[in-house]
Amino acid sequence: MRKAPEGSQDPGPGEQAPSGSGLERVSCHEDLVKALAEQFARADVSLRELQARADRAGGVRLPRATCADMLAGRRFPKKALMVAFLRACRVPEPQIPAWERTWERVRLTRMPLGQDRTTDSSTGAPPEDQRRTAGGTPPEDRGRRRTVGGARPPGRGRRRAIVLAGAITVAVGVGLVLTAALRGGMSEELPGDIVDVGHIVSDDGRAFGGGGSSRFTVTVSPANTGVRLIRRLDVGVPLQHATITVNGAPAGAWRPLLGDELYKWRNQIVELPPHLTAGRGSLTIVNASVGSSDFNEFRYIVKHKVDDVWSIIDTIDIGPDHTADEAMHGYRIVEQGWLGTQTFAYPPRTEDWNIE
Repeated sequence: MRKAPEGSQDPGPGEQAPSGSGLERVSCHEDLVKALAEQFARADVSLRELQARADRAGGVRLPRATCADMLAGRRFPKKALMVAFLRACRVPEPQIPAWERTWERVRLTRMPLGQDRTTDSSTGAPPEDQRRTAGGTPPEDRGRRRTVGGARPPGRGRRRAIVLAGAITVAVGVGLVLTAALRGGMSEELPGDIVDVGHIVSDDGRAFGGGGSSRFTVTVSPANTGVRLIRRLDVGVPLQHATITVNGAPAGAWRPLLGDELYKWRNQIVELPPHLTAGRGSLTIVNASVGSSDFNEFRYIVKHKVDDVWSIIDTIDIGPDHTADEAMHGYRIVEQGWLGTQTFAYPPRTEDWNIE
């Protein structure tokens, strides 16, 4: 995958802003979301990969759903989460303090008028004794919501309406900004109506044509009573067809799927015959192309059934950026016709896009 360029930074005392710096212009939640979306686009990775990087680094975790909410503007991130996200995006460490100052500046603009603007720097929340109740009213102000004479303070309903309208605008606008940012520098366009950015994935892979094949070995439990092979593919190339063998025995086929020029990612699942997998600790899989369409492969996930429970047992990432993973699984390809990285989206109502 492409190397992510250095992120922008907000200069502090004695610091000089780098060329293209934009953090000094971030003044609200919407601006912050746009800046984070740009870093995500520059990193050119999936949310799954960001989560994996954070897990390897230890400390704050980056659940994909939480990151998707942050990038869509559905929630204001905690500072620690934002910093973990930026580090996973490979933002240089010297630039992190500028992002933290930007977060603090934006956090102040989100506080209700009249509230003490001292915050918990690790979570972004006001101190415990200043936090509001679920209804939005400090305990000491209960029973004093009306002015003398019983009238409500003027303008409260209008302010709430403005805040709600602003939130809707941010959610819609950020989705468009993120899509546009992801399009920049990409060879393939993304659909313009993606709602959940978590459905956008960048992945590298390979493809082989007629007469070609791929081969790899995966691990399973000898106690398995069933194995499922799950392949991520690009259906922008329609009608891909390949036979499958397990340890040299015919085991099924990858059936042709119709093409889709908008939402190109799919997860295709083949259940292998139990008599070919039971009692074995490893399976050598060979996919052999049938027909004229190129057969592409980006990632394989292996699930096995043990004690009537399905679980993931092995994963192999295919592509020029995952040669170590390929070598670990003995991956070989014959008649390779393409290799590279693609950024596509899963269909918005696809339930199995996230296999894990």
